Amino acid sequence: GPAQVPMMSPNGSVPPIYVPPGYAPQVIEDNGVRRVVVVPQAPEFHPGGHTVLHRSPHPPLPGFIPVPTMMPPPPRHMYSPVTGAGDMATQYMPQYPSSQVFGDVEVLNLFLSHETMTLNLQTKEPNHKKLKDRQGTQKDKISSPPSSPQTCPSPTNEHNGLTKGQNASGVNTGSAKSKSGRGKGSVQVDTEIEESRVSGSTFSKEKDEETKAIEALLSNIVKPVASDIQARAVVLTWSPPSNFINGETDETTTGPELCGYAVLVSSTGKDGKYKSVYVGEETSITVNDLKPATDYYANRVQAEYNSMKGTPSEAESFTTLSCEPDTPNPPRIANRTKNSLTLQWKAPSDNGSKIQSFILEWDEGKGNEEFCQCYTGLQKQFKITKLSPAMGCKFRLLAKNDYGTSSGFSEEVLYYTSGCAPSMPASPVLTKAGVTWLSLQWSKPSGTPSDEGISYILEMEEETSGYGFKPKYDGEDLAYTVKNLRRSTKYKFKVIAYNSEGKSNPSEVVEFTTCPDKPGVPIKPSVKGKIHSHGFKITWDPPKDSGGAAISKYVVEMAEGPNGNKWDMIYSGATREHLCDRLNPGCFYRLRVYCISDGGQSAVSESLLVQTPAVPPGPCLPPRLQGRPKAKEIQLRWGPPQVDGGSPISYYGVEMSPVEKDEPREVYQGSEVECTVSSLLPGKTYSFRLRAANKMGFGPFSEKCDITTAPGPPDQCRPPQVTCRSAACAQVHWEIPLSNGTDVTEYRLEWGGVEGSMQICYCGPGLSYELKGLSPATTYYCRVQALSVVGAGPFSEVVACVTPPSVPAIVTCLREISDDDIESSHYSPSTCLAISWEKPCDHGSEILAYSIDFGDKQPLTVGKVTSYIIDNLQPDTTYRIRIQALNSLGAGPFSHMIKLKTKPLPPDPPRLECVAFSHQNLKLKWGEGTAKTLSTDSIQYNLQMEDKNGRFVSLYRGPCHTYKVQRLSESTSYKFCIQACNEAGEGPLSQEYVFTTPKSVPAALKAPKIEKINDHICDITWECLQPMKGDPVIYSLQVIVGKDSEFRQIYKGPDSSFRYSSLQLNCEYRFRVCAIRQCQDPVGHQDLVGPYSTTVLFISQRTELPASTNRDTVESTRRQRALSDEQCAAVILVLFAFFSILIAFIIQYFVIK
Repeated sequence: GPAQVPMMSPNGSVPPIYVPPGYAPQVIEDNGVRRVVVVPQAPEFHPGGHTVLHRSPHPPLPGFIPVPTMMPPPPRHMYSPVTGAGDMATQYMPQYPSSQVFGDVEVLNLFLSHETMTLNLQTKEPNHKKLKDRQGTQKDKISSPPSSPQTCPSPTNEHNGLTKGQNASGVNTGSAKSKSGRGKGSVQVDTEIEESRVSGSTFSKEKDEETKAIEALLSNIVKPVASDIQARAVVLTWSPPSNFINGETDETTTGPELCGYAVLVSSTGKDGKYKSVYVGEETSITVNDLKPATDYYANRVQAEYNSMKGTPSEAESFTTLSCEPDTPNPPRIANRTKNSLTLQWKAPSDNGSKIQSFILEWDEGKGNEEFCQCYTGLQKQFKITKLSPAMGCKFRLLAKNDYGTSSGFSEEVLYYTSGCAPSMPASPVLTKAGVTWLSLQWSKPSGTPSDEGISYILEMEEETSGYGFKPKYDGEDLAYTVKNLRRSTKYKFKVIAYNSEGKSNPSEVVEFTTCPDKPGVPIKPSVKGKIHSHGFKITWDPPKDSGGAAISKYVVEMAEGPNGNKWDMIYSGATREHLCDRLNPGCFYRLRVYCISDGGQSAVSESLLVQTPAVPPGPCLPPRLQGRPKAKEIQLRWGPPQVDGGSPISYYGVEMSPVEKDEPREVYQGSEVECTVSSLLPGKTYSFRLRAANKMGFGPFSEKCDITTAPGPPDQCRPPQVTCRSAACAQVHWEIPLSNGTDVTEYRLEWGGVEGSMQICYCGPGLSYELKGLSPATTYYCRVQALSVVGAGPFSEVVACVTPPSVPAIVTCLREISDDDIESSHYSPSTCLAISWEKPCDHGSEILAYSIDFGDKQPLTVGKVTSYIIDNLQPDTTYRIRIQALNSLGAGPFSHMIKLKTKPLPPDPPRLECVAFSHQNLKLKWGEGTAKTLSTDSIQYNLQMEDKNGRFVSLYRGPCHTYKVQRLSESTSYKFCIQACNEAGEGPLSQEYVFTTPKSVPAALKAPKIEKINDHICDITWECLQPMKGDPVIYSLQVIVGKDSEFRQIYKGPDSSFRYSSLQLNCEYRFRVCAIRQCQDPVGHQDLVGPYSTTVLFISQRTELPASTNRDTVESTRRQRALSDEQCAAVILVLFAFFSILIAFIIQYFVIK
């Protein structure tokens, strides 16, 4: 009978119930209490009669009412029954993920037996990690091997009713556990936003007042208003944030003109997870894809402006309307026999109204797409009996509630009842055979249902093995490829079909043979016999491996060239030799062979390279004339022979013979295809023939070709005869040459002083010509040429002639030599004049002398020179000078005349004296002029000083009367001399003057350093100098005490430090030091005092601070007053440069521009 078990679920949903075979659970709601009644299995349906609804013969027992604290929230409808596993086969158990089947429903495992019944309730863990671990444990239990009794997941739909306390998503979010749902609507955004609890502590203290004011304004937004609530949609409307804060109007804060909004929706409670369904600027939206009969909470609006977000508004809750149930899933097969089918299904979502009944329809196994009703009721399983074995039936399901039926039937499904053992299958068929494999295919036995699971066993027997049939395949496929077989071998096969009812008889035995393999590579072919120019015979051996089949034929391929890849088939047959004929001489041929059998085609053998011997080339075509024939030469051209004999043409031979004489001679032999035949006679006919040769020798001659030469120009003239009538005149004669069929119309005479650059000096019919204006003693070249109407003949040989000598030519380039270019020590510009000239042409006779004419006196004759100094002249006097050359034939013409003037006498040297001196400088003075004189003065002075080698070198040359000699050594004697110069030249040197530099004083010392010992004693130190050239150095220390005006010496000696012990408190002391050089001269002792150092100020005070403080005071005072004269000068120079640049910029910018 029915059994009652008290249960409790923490979330209000009904857990899946697993019951023993033969029972079915049913959930009943009574006054808010849900009871699960375990009743016997559902009634059967008989197709022969009408639909009968069997009700339970036992009334439900009174349910267990839990205490109020254990009662879940009241549901809205009655839950659909949950069927047990019954006798359902394991392979037909539904395999759905727990997150999709159960949602947030907790799993309760109920174990029943004949004597006891226990209930195991797993507590719900809010932690998400524990939830995942629990799902994984459940999944492992479902996928593990079944135990006794078998537990399986309930087919109850996860949307089988939602109460206010359930964790159901309202915007297509799916299961609350999976967290993988996605909202889809016109204004929804696919983003999940966790609820944020905004408090005053989350705001940063660094925000300014304006930001806080805007955020406070954004947070002042009212909750949205839900209107037009439908089953799957709702309209939400809200107002922008107002300027009222805490009931008062904030006049200083203005609302944002453009504000964005984010709408958040939750279906899991006010404090549950929120999902964003809209982000934008509108204030009214329509939210679609909601779940019917579902409570939605906290439709909160959050305002946003310039990346600043306000606090979300208060929550607005609403409940969607109820509607017809969803379309159910197709029923599943729970159990089947030869005469019955047991179906079960899951209830779809009732959408707020409990399902009143399920309608199951079938086609009665007719397969005509006409369905009739076989069951109507609330149960979720049904058994159809009185069916035939292996009978196929189609089923579909419909759900109904108070709002109507679901939108449509479920998908149609086809199920078959069980049958008997399969019949004998047909023999396997060979689909494709290989060398080591056979592909077989077979079909199902006749009369087998399409959904019945039939397996097959393929057995094989090798013909020569002797082991009989052995299984090669066992499975449900209808094809199999047997591998690892031997080539060209027969195998026997048969197929056996079996199912859960048993095995069929074996099929008839069939026999198949594997294919033979392709044969191996034939042996490389070889030449048989002698290779001829046009053919040869080859032979080859069969391959070592025939591949299991006889060779049917051989194929020979041939390619031309040593590297040819274009293979042509020249033979195909069973014999193993072939004659290759009709070949070209001297060519390379590659041959290869392959064989063909039933197993296929073998690979090609190695190629054999054969070259046919070459032969002499064939006859050429007659040579042809290229261009027009000339009088004495013909240019011929020809082409190669059509047959080269198998070897490249190496050269050609051309023979020529006159027509009137049969005396051929070879005129050309070479590799070119053209030649020029010269040394012919104009206007005559010649015969030519051609032959070609290769490495095998010459081929036959071509046919003859007759060519006639054209009329030619006259022949070359004989060398002309030249007769010199004088040194400037010559007569040229020549003779008439051969005209070659045309008369000579004129002659051309070329004359010139250079053989390669002669010019035409005569053109006419005459046979002589006289040339005048020639140069004496000069070689001239000439040649002559004859011309006719045909053209110009060649020039005659060049003839050279020499004109007789004469007097020299005129002297050119007579000029004066400047004084700087004259090196003679006896030259005086006041009494001498230096001239130079270029040597004129001697006209064939050597120049012996030159005659210089410089006035009324007798001309001066000089030797073979090109320059001369005329002396013994008067100072400051002008002379007219000209010159002529003399040779053995007489005097040549005078040159042009030049005017030259002697200079006045140079001045005497001045007296030299030393006006100032130091240890490194000597200032010298001479003459009566000023220290600085303009450079335009007529008198220049040359100051010279003796160097280390005893030679006088020039120190100064100019018009000044003073000069300062620097970089000298101390206590050293130097020798000087001076001379005066003017336009007349340099005067004599003065006598030698000796001046000596004094000794140098020591350099200035740096400021001394003062170190205080106590209130009355201090140490003064200064730098130490090295002895100066052996002279010792001592030091003098001076001090000024208080307001004294003069320094007094407190120390003089060689030490570089001094301890001063007469200090008075609160008194100023100024110290300075200098170096003194003690000179040890033979004359006597002498002290040279150097400059004093910079003054150092020291103030004596009572010792109150550490000694380092006094030292710092002294050092700072010294540092403040230690500015030297050089530093002051540098500072003044920098300031002057800065102001100069500034003034220049002002002038450039304001005045010039």
